[in-house]
Amino acid sequence: MKNYRIKLVGLILLGGLSNACSDNQSVSAVDDSQCLDADLVLHNTTIYTANDAKATAQAVAVKADKIVFVGDNEGAKDYLCGNARQLDMQGKFVFPGFTDSHQHVEGVGQRPKTLSLFGIPTLKETRDAIEAFAQNVPEGEWVQGRGWIEREWSDEKRFLTKHDVDSFTENKPLFMPRADGVSALVNSKALAMAGITKGSPDPEGGKFERDENGEPTGYVLATAMNVFRELIPAKTKAYIKDSLEVGMQQNAKLGWAATQDAGMPFINVDIMQEIHAEDGMKTRIYAAANVQEAETMFSRGRMKTEDDLFDLRGIKVYIDGTLGSRGAALIENYSDAPHNGFMNRTTEEELKPILRKALREGLQVQTHVIGDRAVKTLLDWYEEAFDAVPVSERAVAEPRWRLEHAQVIPPAQQDRMVKLGIIPSMQPSHGIGDLNFAPDRLGPERLAYAYPWQQLIDRGSIIIGGSDAPVELGDPRIEFYAAVARKRLDGSSDEGWHPELAVSRETALKMFTIWPAYGAFQENVRGSVEVGKYADFTIFDTDFMTAPEADILTAQNVMTIVGGKITYQHKQ
Repeated sequence: MKNYRIKLVGLILLGGLSNACSDNQSVSAVDDSQCLDADLVLHNTTIYTANDAKATAQAVAVKADKIVFVGDNEGAKDYLCGNARQLDMQGKFVFPGFTDSHQHVEGVGQRPKTLSLFGIPTLKETRDAIEAFAQNVPEGEWVQGRGWIEREWSDEKRFLTKHDVDSFTENKPLFMPRADGVSALVNSKALAMAGITKGSPDPEGGKFERDENGEPTGYVLATAMNVFRELIPAKTKAYIKDSLEVGMQQNAKLGWAATQDAGMPFINVDIMQEIHAEDGMKTRIYAAANVQEAETMFSRGRMKTEDDLFDLRGIKVYIDGTLGSRGAALIENYSDAPHNGFMNRTTEEELKPILRKALREGLQVQTHVIGDRAVKTLLDWYEEAFDAVPVSERAVAEPRWRLEHAQVIPPAQQDRMVKLGIIPSMQPSHGIGDLNFAPDRLGPERLAYAYPWQQLIDRGSIIIGGSDAPVELGDPRIEFYAAVARKRLDGSSDEGWHPELAVSRETALKMFTIWPAYGAFQENVRGSVEVGKYADFTIFDTDFMTAPEADILTAQNVMTIVGGKITYQHKQ
């Protein structure tokens, strides 16, 4: 990674195209006899290239799915001719296609199909929304939704329990994950169907929350969710395929040209190949299989399409829970609870042989870790695997393994990450959301190295930025804003938010362009606007590099281009 950091310091800027660009194919700048062949030309704009050697440009020309010219408007005249589609950007801003480095595409596509509890401001209104939704669910069928989050409620900031929903779901099992996706609400009907009683033990790596009498409350964490998931009827292939297609459409609309799917079941992998064969890809997808299917991943191996629109190369591992649910594994107890979270969603015994085999097979390991205990332990396991499998036995000398989330990282562990070449995959929106309760969970000492973006950059690390959608909204504007402002969306913040840990706009741009490309072994084919790379662009109407922070949140994405094809265009 050190050699990469020397050459990877690209600038990129986010902006939007609104519908102000004009398609002026009728204008020819040169005689056809002098015309240089291109299919698409974007000109009269500011392009932030993420290429140190040429940080900005005014025009870019594309042939098929690759970039053939990057330069000024004068130089572009040789391409403004023939059959090239000419788009006058009229002073708008073009960037390398933005990448969400951690999300779940199927979940994004499912969000409109079930009850969404995101953004509801009170517990009472959340309960009312569940009741209204449940009325239309037939008896015996599951009431499903996602997105409730007690930390943002203005009336009661507590976890939901079965007592909040039992009165109107007596004959309907209910399963509703919290926004983090690592804990959930279930009702008494679901508990009965699963056979969970006062005497049921907690599973390893999970917990059934209990009241003072030891009775399950209906709030379940991590691996304790699995028993209920297994009871829910399997989704049909058609449902999954539609969710994946809708997810890509929604991502392109927001401005993501690529996403990295952190845990894709193999049934989805097969469906993605079908979608690709049907020319249905609206974004690129770089995927990791779930650790539960690691053996399938080893037997089938990496799967990549020739055009790099789909690439399955990783294994997603799960270690601890989340900070909000008090499931993140901490070294010391929570400041507001008499325990230190839990680990072992994947055990050491299960994981160690997988790590060694992944090195030999050239597969990237991406591990969910949030608390400082989980980070330290996982780095121990990574380092042990590196020592056990020398470079001569690895399929890839620098495996570029990742820590997903990694929210609480003591300085000593930050140094280890850099030394080991481990890439932090972080979600800026988690920082500005979690900082509403992190002071209570962590206390001031640990808060000083929570969401430590700039500390990592100062140590020479890179950070690949994502959203964790559908846990968060999955909006690149919010992620960019959160990285550079480290404030609530209304511009406010509280004591202990450590504004010095925000990053510069130049760094934020790298976090969503060239660094994610590196984090997916794709820096030679995408991530910056350079001749020979894929023609992936995100176009906004706001200069993210100079605009007031608040204006970033209201920017309009008006065009997303993937491999030279317009996959989304805003219509006024």
